[in-house]
Amino acid sequence: RTGMIVTRDLPVEDAYINTSVLDDQAEAMRAISSVTGVRMETLKKNFSAQPKYAAIRQQLTPDMKDAIMHLGLPGITFEPSYKRYYLMGRTVAHVIGQVSLDGNGVSGLELGLEKAIRKSDTPVVLSIDMRVQEILEHEIGISAKEFQAKAAGGIVLDVHTGEVLALASLPDYEPNQRFLLQGDSTVNRMTQDVYELGSIFKIFAFSEAVEENTVQLDEMIPIAPPFYVAKTKIGDFEKLPPVLSAAMVFAESSNIGTAKIEARSGSRRQRAFLKRLGLLDPLKTELPEMARPLYPRHWEDVEAATISFGQGINVNPLSFVAAAASIVNGGTRIRPTFFKQSKPQEGERVVTEETSRKMRELLRFVVTNGTGRKADVPGYDVGGKTGTADKSENGSYALNKRISSFAGIFPYEDPKYLVYVMMDEPHGNKATGGFATGGVTAAPAVGRVIKKIGPILGVARKPVPAPDISGAVPAGEFVKFSQ
Repeated sequence: RTGMIVTRDLPVEDAYINTSVLDDQAEAMRAISSVTGVRMETLKKNFSAQPKYAAIRQQLTPDMKDAIMHLGLPGITFEPSYKRYYLMGRTVAHVIGQVSLDGNGVSGLELGLEKAIRKSDTPVVLSIDMRVQEILEHEIGISAKEFQAKAAGGIVLDVHTGEVLALASLPDYEPNQRFLLQGDSTVNRMTQDVYELGSIFKIFAFSEAVEENTVQLDEMIPIAPPFYVAKTKIGDFEKLPPVLSAAMVFAESSNIGTAKIEARSGSRRQRAFLKRLGLLDPLKTELPEMARPLYPRHWEDVEAATISFGQGINVNPLSFVAAAASIVNGGTRIRPTFFKQSKPQEGERVVTEETSRKMRELLRFVVTNGTGRKADVPGYDVGGKTGTADKSENGSYALNKRISSFAGIFPYEDPKYLVYVMMDEPHGNKATGGFATGGVTAAPAVGRVIKKIGPILGVARKPVPAPDISGAVPAGEFVKFSQ
């Protein structure tokens, strides 16, 4: 989006040989293999398929061309060709994708935008801001290492235009190579995998309740356990007071309170609301690798209760981010795009502007008074929601394996961007008291990203008042110090 080239074609040459002029084909193949690295099996196949004009190797480096020429074999020719080169290497690799040796898109936007790229006489301009991308990758990399996470990912989305400014997935890979190093992965976890995202999904349960006027945010909700829906026991992660206001149910992320509020709407209305947000259908963007959501066919009271706090429904993170952006941007449906845009999207309305405003205030309340305190950035008035979900294994939930995440918006009064970070199987440490929840693993990373990208994206930062220290220290102490 800023004019930086992320991928382009560079001129190279392909090597071929007229096999009919060779005295000893086997010896020629052994010599070619020794300087090109092409396996004998591949050369034999090429020689058999094209007995008079066989391919030796495509996209030669200058050194390799010289080595082939110095073999002194007859019948060798070099044909001009092109090689796709990824100037950013691993950075934004999952988004850009790759082409085959023949130049055909095989993954990422190389595949999704192949027709647009081939038809265009000018560069295809993406929504990705490489400055934001590098910051996002750097910060989630730090957190993944700190908490020894199996994998991690993040997204930065413009909540009005739907532009994906950054999308990162770790571990990543080097697209200029035709092989993976140990630990590399071509899987884009933000789009290709689906997850039970946990309490971050409460954004939708509360949006529905506020929209349908089934709850007042100052209403007191009893949450003392035990609480059952049919024969299913609903519990909270930590011990909470027996009664909380609805706003505090959201801020402290009570499963019991959320399930009780969702029960007022019921499963049928819940399902219709989530479908309106696009969470029950495959997300369609320019990126072809997009996993379908998973949700129960039988959707009654128990399913409604667990889905209200993010269990029993699996979505890919980009779908979640799009739905959350639709709630906070004033209430209009956003569809993510990887093309640079010049104006806001005009999607259908999903909630009223008043519901959107109340939800933004609730998200701010989570950061000032709830589980998202570590995401706050002075001057940017961050709002957000934490999520911590046990991972499902063999039909039950695994111990000490979780998805921890945080979605943050800034500034909350009129948000411009949503920043999402996810940690896959993070581990607590001494600094977090052994906890690995979204509030201590993902939320700080979101705060660091916002602090760095805010000025780059031109988001004005409010003046931060100096702390009031009057009365903090007796006046005589200052005199004593100055002496």
